[in-house]
This record gives sequence, C-alpha cells and structure tokens, in this order.
Amino acid sequence: MQSETIGALAAALAKAQSQITGAVKDAANPFFKSRYADLESVWQACRKPLTDNGLAVTQTSRYTPDGLMLVTTLLHASGEWIAGEMPVLTKDASPQAQGSGITYARRYALAAIVGVYQTDDDAEAAQGRKAEPQLDDDLMALIASTKSIDSLNNLFKRLTKEQRMTHIDAFTNRKKELT
Repeated sequence: MQSETIGALAAALAKAQSQITGAVKDAANPFFKSRYADLESVWQACRKPLTDNGLAVTQTSRYTPDGLMLVTTLLHASGEWIAGEMPVLTKDASPQAQGSGITYARRYALAAIVGVYQTDDDAEAAQGRKAEPQLDDDLMALIASTKSIDSLNNLFKRLTKEQRMTHIDAFTNRKKELT
C-alpha cells in the first residue's frame, strides 16, 4: 500500500538509509541462547536519520477475520507514504502473549520498512538452524563494516561500558582506517 506518488519519500529514505546504522544486539534470548537487537535498538539505529530527512513511522493495529494485524506506515513530510501489514501471531490470547507478539512484529516491521540491518535473528533457532555467533563476533564485524566515523561514534555510544572497554582497540583501529 502506498500513496499515489512516492518520489519525495524515496529520495528522503535513500538519504536516511545512508545514515542508518545496524541495530546492535543488546538483548538476550535465554531460550535460544542467542542475542538479538530489540525494538529500542532498532529505533536507536534509525530515529535520527529518519527525522533528519522528514520521515516518520507509525505502527498501529487492526483486527481482521484472521486476527490482529500490525500496520506499519512510513510517512514523509510531503504527505507521501508507504505501508505494510504483518500478522501478530501469539501462542495464546493472554495480555502478555499479545504484548510480546506486538513488540516482536513492531521490531521486524520497523526494520524492514526502513532497511535497518539487525545483527542477530532470534528466529533462526525456531527454524531449526544453528544459532548465530555470539555478541563479540557480531560486534567486531559491525565495527569493521562501519562506513563513517559518525556511524562508528554512534555505535560506540550505544555500547555498555564493558563492551567499550573490551573493544576499544577495534574502534581505535577502525577510526584510523576511516581517516
């Protein structure tokens, strides 16, 4: 679903995507013994670039005959928009399950509509595939793939004190490579 035209939105999204960083794996999934980028991390990766380029995201829900549907809409200051829908699947109808399902859907729909790269996929184990590498390996790969000093600084700010201390040499070396 989209507005009649999306030219201005597409141009603004292209600019925003050049500034969007990967979402840092900052949450643990003890069931699968893996780490993943939570909803807050995805928002941290894209909020400022979206805002700086006249873009906003809304996430609403609606009921359909098939169940609850999450509607994610990317809006541009010009009035142009694109939207997508994602079913909210839960194991039962309890408020906790509904809340968890909505949060899960919001995280993936937001990342998909703006192009945020998540450094972990906590759904992999549910598919019977091997768990992703642990945080240190993914963080090192993220540091190495960072394309600008600003992005590197933003990544550094989002880390815990322990992560900063552990990876300070990698950040320092990458900064040297970028200058």
